[in-house]
Amino acid sequence: MKYLLIVIIVLSSFQMFAQDRITGANYVTRSEVIAKNGMVATSHPLATQVGIDILKQGGSAIDAAIAANAALGLMEPTGSGIGGDLFAIVWDAKTQQLYGLNASGRSPEELTLQYFQDNNYKKIPSLGPLPVSVPGCVDGWFELHAKFGKLPMNKILAPAINYANEGFPVTELIGYYLQRSVTYLGSKFPNVLETYTINGKVPSKGTIFKNPYLATTYSKIAKGGRDAFYKGAIARTIVDFIKEQGGFLSYNDLATHKSEWVQPVSINYRGFDVWELPPNGQGIAALQMLNIIEQYDFTNIEFGSAEHIHIVTEAKKLAFEDRAKYYADMDFAKVPVQKLLDKEYAKNRKELITERAGKYNAGEISAGETIYLTVGDKEGNMVSLIQSNYRGMGSGMVPPKLGFMLQDRGELFTLEEGKFNTYKPKKRPFHTIIPAFITKNGKPYVSFGVMGGDFQPQGHVQIVMNLIDFGMNLQEAGDAPRIEHTGSSSPTGEMAVNRGEIKLESGISFNEIRKLISRGHKVGYGGSFGGYQAIMFDAENKVYFGASESRKDGQAVGY
Repeated sequence: MKYLLIVIIVLSSFQMFAQDRITGANYVTRSEVIAKNGMVATSHPLATQVGIDILKQGGSAIDAAIAANAALGLMEPTGSGIGGDLFAIVWDAKTQQLYGLNASGRSPEELTLQYFQDNNYKKIPSLGPLPVSVPGCVDGWFELHAKFGKLPMNKILAPAINYANEGFPVTELIGYYLQRSVTYLGSKFPNVLETYTINGKVPSKGTIFKNPYLATTYSKIAKGGRDAFYKGAIARTIVDFIKEQGGFLSYNDLATHKSEWVQPVSINYRGFDVWELPPNGQGIAALQMLNIIEQYDFTNIEFGSAEHIHIVTEAKKLAFEDRAKYYADMDFAKVPVQKLLDKEYAKNRKELITERAGKYNAGEISAGETIYLTVGDKEGNMVSLIQSNYRGMGSGMVPPKLGFMLQDRGELFTLEEGKFNTYKPKKRPFHTIIPAFITKNGKPYVSFGVMGGDFQPQGHVQIVMNLIDFGMNLQEAGDAPRIEHTGSSSPTGEMAVNRGEIKLESGISFNEIRKLISRGHKVGYGGSFGGYQAIMFDAENKVYFGASESRKDGQAVGY
């Protein structure tokens, strides 16, 4: 007991946070990057350089984003790849407006809810052929390129093809994730070890890794376009493999796939318009949270205080109950988006919050790992893009000699009948990956995202608050200690059974933690705090500010 008391005293008098040695700013590990002609921020330094090179060759922000995404599919296969889906928000300088792209794939037309019921499945498996949905990434690239691209696709994909053929050094973080994922998946499924190891050994930090299979696949896509992936030999290889493994993905599923241009939705938060994409993603959860939080005056509430953390946590709980009940593919469910984002609805929900930790139900209304990147070009175009396979590398399903793994997003349906997100054929599953954008007075301000499964809406809210409520700069807003609440109800059918738990990064004082505990919160450390990239546009000086995640390999570079 004596030693525990000493630890508590030490913790209560010592705050652990990164501090800038020059400016003294509390929550910053490095300076923002500032440049005039263009900016690229991704989760891998080599991918960032690929994007910058494309900009310097005269490519648009979208060209650079596609090139960087292709490089990340090679260099960071633990979080991305053409076996997965893609979402993007684009600021077009010519029309001065935002465009949204939902490039997520649908479930197999031949797989029915009855199949799961007949085979006594309580939930869709995490791995194997059954959670595999149509990979939407490649079609997303070509939709973005057709609308906003400048350079030919063979030039855009050339850097990733060269790296795949010639090799690149594996980073420490990706080496760790590869060791964890490839070893496990390779013991269960075919082609994993052949694709992601060197003579049977998982590549580690500094090892030069090549993926000639992926180079060939990228080359076919560069030459033959999106149809080379969805209607050619690649499609038949995918389908034959999935059928051999006991799955249902068909050639017609791939051949008929198409992305959807959607109107981004927004709420105004203290004079700033915060934009997300509508469901089947979870972006509007961030907007619902902000609508609730806006009702509190944060001019006298300090960052990291118990009051700050309590308000954010309770707002998250309320939004996530609505998320569990209402968010789904809007082609199959009448998701009441406008009602969920209504300020009056938020006022009614806010009234449920007290000084104590609460447990809530959804409002009554009539009606995993990822990569994130952002690019701005010299014309003022900006793109906020997120792409993922889900559960890190994905389903474990690696079609032979193609160089990539297929996603397992289908796991995120519920098998309970009568729900918005109940499994149906040709339906898009609930999605966790969400890009974000902030405008002010109709002009671009910040393009940003925070990776990390269920954490993402919480991460978006914290970035917005750090910038607007707490006056942090772009890098500081990402480096500041993060808060994650776990234990809410889920669109897959799991229901909250208690008040959940708040996970905190180091940097929150123990005095504030004790106050949270006294309010009835369960508090711990070691959450899933995501990965952040952001670009801010300074309209007055006509320059970009870039920031990247200090918790990962991220890098922001401008020129």
